[in-house]
Amino acid sequence: MRYTFLILLFSFLNHAQNPIQATLVKSLDFPSDYIVSIDNFGTTYYTTNNTFYKKTKNNTLSYNNLQLGDLFSINTFNPLKINLFYRDFNTVIILDNRLAEVHKMDFNSIQPYKNITHISSGFDNTLWVFNQDTQQLELYNYKNNTTKARSLPIQSNVLDLKSNYNSAWLLTEDYIYQYNYFGNLLLKIKNNGFTKLTHSNNDIILKKENDLYFLGENSKTTIFIELPKFLINQFFVVNETLYIYHHQTLEQFQLKTN
Repeated sequence: MRYTFLILLFSFLNHAQNPIQATLVKSLDFPSDYIVSIDNFGTTYYTTNNTFYKKTKNNTLSYNNLQLGDLFSINTFNPLKINLFYRDFNTVIILDNRLAEVHKMDFNSIQPYKNITHISSGFDNTLWVFNQDTQQLELYNYKNNTTKARSLPIQSNVLDLKSNYNSAWLLTEDYIYQYNYFGNLLLKIKNNGFTKLTHSNNDIILKKENDLYFLGENSKTTIFIELPKFLINQFFVVNETLYIYHHQTLEQFQLKTN
């Protein structure tokens, strides 16, 4: 009986480890420095020469703030509250869908002081921010300057932070963490060399060297994604469509995860 169980378990694990197929849908020439995302309506968010652009079928809007130095990260998960992070100046800018500035957070002048290294969107008027001084991930309400939740101190260097309205994923050199919007730890798994991540609903995709891996919701096992061999400069997912940007070309792949 035990022998039969082990055979079935091995067969299941072996099947679960089959690579995910990625089928090329189309390629598009798109000269820019960095493509942030594409939404369901085909709106493209990107940067060129430290200027942030929003390109639709009808027009192109832009925003820059040269006084704040280089853009470190941009999050367009909520297109009505786009956040731009200028890490050198410890400052976040919130833009509306017309790329008009609606809120500015200079953490150098906000009390209590926060030394922020990574940010990502939260629900309502909140941001997930990683406070380097306390080594904690915080859910920060920027309208009333309060912290709604915070994690226990993180003991390794933070590499990336992504979120949606329900969860935040913190990638460190040692572990991958997932938190809910109350700040409760949902998942903690060993990081085996991953350096970047993106999310699709409650699944995530991780980058290791020049390969991508899929980590499903509530899973602790990553699955290799089969892709053509090219340099992956940026990657993101919209629904089940994987976008990869390299050499001024945006590649669009359909993922088969089931």
